[in-house]
Amino acid sequence: MITAAMSRRAEQLAAEGVPFVTATVVRAQRPTSVQAGDVAFVLADGVIEGFVGGVCTEHSIRAYSLRAMETGEAVLLRILPFAEERADAAADHTGPDGAVTVQNPCLSGGAVEVFLEPVLPAPRLLVCGDTPIAVAVRRLGAELGYAVADGDALDPRPDDVGLVVAAHGRDELRTLRRGVESGVPYVGLVASPRRGTGVLAELRADGVTEEHVARIDVPAGLDIGARTPPEVALSILAKIVAVRREPGPAPAPAAAREPAPRLAVDPICGMTVAAVEGTPSVTRGGETVYFCCEGCKAKYESRGEHAAVSD
Repeated sequence: MITAAMSRRAEQLAAEGVPFVTATVVRAQRPTSVQAGDVAFVLADGVIEGFVGGVCTEHSIRAYSLRAMETGEAVLLRILPFAEERADAAADHTGPDGAVTVQNPCLSGGAVEVFLEPVLPAPRLLVCGDTPIAVAVRRLGAELGYAVADGDALDPRPDDVGLVVAAHGRDELRTLRRGVESGVPYVGLVASPRRGTGVLAELRADGVTEEHVARIDVPAGLDIGARTPPEVALSILAKIVAVRREPGPAPAPAAAREPAPRLAVDPICGMTVAAVEGTPSVTRGGETVYFCCEGCKAKYESRGEHAAVSD
């Protein structure tokens, strides 16, 4: 059960826009020392705040929490005792119910199930202008869960969901150019077809490439016969949703703007671990091998396959 202190910490992280994963133990089998209801937070740098298991359990939780932050999808992680008689004992796999099962090589490990839920900053929507349509886009965008921000005061980023320019001619060229050149997935200009054609011509004359000009949606939004500002805002937000859901590589979320810790596979037991400070490792010739525990590291060194230098 989450404590008051943990609740305050979660509120602090969310308020600061810090991505994290809430790891909640939903089932624990002896002799594991955790209990159902235990909660920890996993940060984007791999740091775990709270207790949800021993060293090997933490490695699996850390690794799959980092994956959850990348995908934005929650996952049920089943950590089972190591079964040497199974040929695929060390292999991680996803079951038909969507749960991920991993093997725990710790001799004392009991079965643990942990629900990993990513908490990511709301995707940012930039809106320029104070026209009735701009006001309606801001209001509806907030209802859709976007972090609506003033596009005139902020630089666009590739992880923004969109940039909507509804300023009726004020500083449109500079704003549109920044949007398309920064890689924002959707850039829309609220204008009539005639005026929009003129704006695009000005951008071309100003040196903006045809590829970038072609990315500007004008008139902004889907053609649904919208007339009122709320209807136009609905058409624009629908287009943004459609662009976000298009098949293909998605823009990196805000959580991934900083490089995430690299994942590695323990060569002894096959466990997936995060290559972070504190993870047992051996380095030779600039190449580092990571392990789930000191036991696997010792086995690796005892084989004599590599004249390794320990970290």
